[in-house]
Amino acid sequence: MGNTFGHLFRITTWGESHGGGVGVVVDGCPPRLELTEADIQPDLDRRRPGQSNIVTPRKETDTVQILSGTFEGLTLGTPISMWVKNEDMRPAAYEEMATKFRPSHADYTYQAKFGIRNWQGGGRTSARETIGRVAAGAVAKKILQQRFGVEILAYVSQVQDIAAEVDFEQVTRAEIEANIVRCSAPAAAEKLIARIVEAREAGDSVGGIVQGVARGVPVGWGEPVFDRLEADLAKAMLSLPATKGFDIGSGFDGIRLTGRQHNDPFRAENGRVFTTSNRSGGIQGGISNGETIYFRVAFKPVATVMHEQDTVDVTLHNTTLKGRGRHDPCVLPRAVPMVEAMTALVLVDHALRHHAQCG
Repeated sequence: MGNTFGHLFRITTWGESHGGGVGVVVDGCPPRLELTEADIQPDLDRRRPGQSNIVTPRKETDTVQILSGTFEGLTLGTPISMWVKNEDMRPAAYEEMATKFRPSHADYTYQAKFGIRNWQGGGRTSARETIGRVAAGAVAKKILQQRFGVEILAYVSQVQDIAAEVDFEQVTRAEIEANIVRCSAPAAAEKLIARIVEAREAGDSVGGIVQGVARGVPVGWGEPVFDRLEADLAKAMLSLPATKGFDIGSGFDGIRLTGRQHNDPFRAENGRVFTTSNRSGGIQGGISNGETIYFRVAFKPVATVMHEQDTVDVTLHNTTLKGRGRHDPCVLPRAVPMVEAMTALVLVDHALRHHAQCG
């Protein structure tokens, strides 16, 4: 079913927002990779709630435990199971949602599909499910960095109509992590933070864009025709909660150019082929061309707002509902490690597939 992602490097996430915990099983990780909880925890710390005044105040340490798949600090080549205990559940805040569907949430569609749903914090539809993805992504990032020299970064580039000018070729993780909104342009970051605080104080929410970057990806990753690298990246990103759009390279902006303007000219130097521009976003014909891969992911405003809104109840009568509980006024700062994780999961899977077929 839809809880498993990947082909050779496969992950299955499990757990609900207010259940005992959430986690992931990773299958296909190569053996003899050095791996402990210390490799996983930093990315979970970047994803966890309560880390600043512009994210949900839910207090979770999100401490990861590796339950299987390693021995004496090395992977065994067998399934790696990891879990994080839920510690700060407050299901009573969601009791009204047991009988009412929250606007723009998955409450109604889950009820219509399955005839049952976990209404406590959204259950399986909660962004808390992404803990498993981020944990698995940390494993994937370590493989990509150590074995292939691939670096993966993501950062917030826009909140509503406020955009930051960032050079994706030069941005560093230290610059991204220098502020709570995870935007590497300091002046813009202040404006983005102010806009998020404004929305939170108004009981509202805002959306924006996360830019993803993968540097050092070798030529040849990606599969024709249905498993094109950009197609798998798009699926990965649009599987994240609250995503509404994806584009790569020039993306939608490319329609303003002619073919002559848009093409990336090839050159060769010292036995290496490269392009003098990169409007393709590092992928051509669904296969990586050796240039930096870059793309954008659009996240909608958080659906829960602290205002009365029209809805229906489980008996299909019209009613109203006001948001309660603890919620992010903007998902973007915590979405950054999620975008990195899904990028890593796609790339490591294609790396293994390429080497299995082409050596």
